[in-house]
Amino acid sequence: MKKPVKTPKLDLLQKSVIDNTDKLLTTNDGVPIYDNNNTLKAGERGASLQQDHIYFDKLMHFDRERIPERVVHARGSGAHGVFEMKEDISKYTCAKFLQKGAKTSVFTRFSTVAGFKGSTDLARDVRGFSVKFYTEDGNYDLVGNNIPVFFIQDAMNFPDLIHSVKPEPNNEFPQAASAHDTFWDFISLMPESAHMIMWVMSDRAIPRSLRMMEGFGVHTFKLVNESGKGTFVKFHWKPKLGVHSVAWNEAQKISGFNSDFHRQDLWDAIENGDFPQWDLGLQLISEEDEHKYSFDILDATKLIPEELVPVQIVGTMTLNKNPENFFAETEQVAFDPGRLVPGIDVTDDPLLQGRVFSYMDTQNYRLGGANFHELPINRSINQKHNNQKDGNSRIDILKGNVSYFPNSQADGCPYHAMLKGEVGFTSHKQKVDGEKVRQRSLSFADHFTQARLFFNSQTEPEKQHIIDALSFELSKVNDPKIRNREVAILHQIDKVLAQKVGENLNIEPSNTLDPLTIKFAQQIFPGYPFKTAKPEKETSQALSMVKSNKNDSIKTRKIAFLVADGVDKHSVTNLTKLLESEGAEAILISTKVGELKFSDGTKTNIQHTYLTDTSVLYDAVYTPSGKSVKILLDHPDYYEFVNEAYRHCKVLAFAKESESLLEKSLIKEDKGVVSESKNKSWEHTFIDLIKLHRVWDREILRKIPS
Repeated sequence: MKKPVKTPKLDLLQKSVIDNTDKLLTTNDGVPIYDNNNTLKAGERGASLQQDHIYFDKLMHFDRERIPERVVHARGSGAHGVFEMKEDISKYTCAKFLQKGAKTSVFTRFSTVAGFKGSTDLARDVRGFSVKFYTEDGNYDLVGNNIPVFFIQDAMNFPDLIHSVKPEPNNEFPQAASAHDTFWDFISLMPESAHMIMWVMSDRAIPRSLRMMEGFGVHTFKLVNESGKGTFVKFHWKPKLGVHSVAWNEAQKISGFNSDFHRQDLWDAIENGDFPQWDLGLQLISEEDEHKYSFDILDATKLIPEELVPVQIVGTMTLNKNPENFFAETEQVAFDPGRLVPGIDVTDDPLLQGRVFSYMDTQNYRLGGANFHELPINRSINQKHNNQKDGNSRIDILKGNVSYFPNSQADGCPYHAMLKGEVGFTSHKQKVDGEKVRQRSLSFADHFTQARLFFNSQTEPEKQHIIDALSFELSKVNDPKIRNREVAILHQIDKVLAQKVGENLNIEPSNTLDPLTIKFAQQIFPGYPFKTAKPEKETSQALSMVKSNKNDSIKTRKIAFLVADGVDKHSVTNLTKLLESEGAEAILISTKVGELKFSDGTKTNIQHTYLTDTSVLYDAVYTPSGKSVKILLDHPDYYEFVNEAYRHCKVLAFAKESESLLEKSLIKEDKGVVSESKNKSWEHTFIDLIKLHRVWDREILRKIPS
């Protein structure tokens, strides 16, 4: 006789469910946590301490939350290249690759932060910009972003930031997007994020190309010269092609037509010989000037305006070779801000101090153990010599019976550099004197001055884009309390900004921060908010893409030529030659693939059509003359193409016979609409306008949102 089946009194899964409501925060071992905002430091502005087991416990768990994909920066593109040092800065650093004339091989990886590996390139997000230098002194990693500041000040909050922006854990959406409750809940309770939010809501977060965005080291580092003197430094990458973006509406459509838009753009440019280049610039601050400014140079939520400390261009990076194998190179490359060489050192920036641990720990885990540096993409150009023999995925074979130091069995080898008077890495000497505390320096407590600086530095169209982005993001938030809290933060930055966003959300901005925001801020800064120091600068031209661009080139821009059978060949070839002489590319788009017949009877092969391509994939649009105009007059996809390009503030040109198409379109003629019959030098006018990138004034004049 079968025994009756007993019904469990408690479902096993349900037994594992934990409700955090009204519970004290603890470690994974159940130990109550007193402060979850600050790493343990030697003094409130001092170095982080290795004994911080609470931080290590939190970050080691975070570093292992994805298998095997990166937790952040999962979606990336990479390329090989060379860095050439052009200026003499030997008085600041003894780093050999930073000596005038030095040429160093590099591998650069660009990435988005929040999305998974399969997400779109065009998400509104921070872009990673990391460079591995294969120097003669070993590998040096400059691990940065395309935005010079960050959301948080202390590494203890990094897992919380990423958890908030990732898809919500109960339903796993939205993907690669910050427009949801958990992200803005976190941000609205962390006023230190205000400056970074201005950048992320600007067009900087939706670049036109990876080749057209700046890079920043984010943190303040130190250069160290031969005599041991240190100089604070901020690293900048300035793209030769200028800094350009796409429109938000355009970014969403590009994601649908080609989610690999940035990845393919970088690959194609290198394959075509249009090698991307960036100038390396340095902002140098003497140790004596460390406390000179109204902000703290060790605060990762702050930048140093270029008007205060000019960026000195010292060298150029050229990316000239695509990877042979995406997985072996781009996917397996491992970056770590703790990969330093003699002549460069870290500072006591608490976010940087935490990253030095977290990145190494992540790579050890993600790439299968402590030997990830033996993978070809991570291997130093000079052979490594130490007594480490074992570990998972070991590749190198070390001879002999010695795996320890000191030893006599191997004649004391490998030996210390100091034993024979050779150069080795030594940390920059600095006096450390402070109490062991979980605390943050009050010099970090000004959260809104630089957010205001950034907003005030933008042109009117750029400001409107920030307002539109904030309105879009916050309209996706379901909890009205979160929306109200964030609009109150915006009011601390700029009253007009808050008012306009508030109008779009049906919110009357509060003059003061939400009590809950103040409560959490006071857990970090008792007595917050404080009176802030007067800033040195109210605006900075370098912070505006429009103001800072030189607008002197259309190199690598893609110009759509809208054609059909019967198009006039001269109308196509004449402008094509002129565009190509300027480094741009003319691409013919027709009603069907295959043969295109010119009016003179000659033919060419067409690969792009109105069904497969769209205006968002191109930088400007031209409609040539010919019998093709008659076909296009009744072709709806043609009008969708030009109308959309017009909406996105792109430059459009019309040959004389094609101007009749304007009458059936939604286009209103302005300075960005060039007609052959009205301009004798229309081709050159067309090119000059493309150099401006967009005719952003059109948004205001025509009230056409993009």
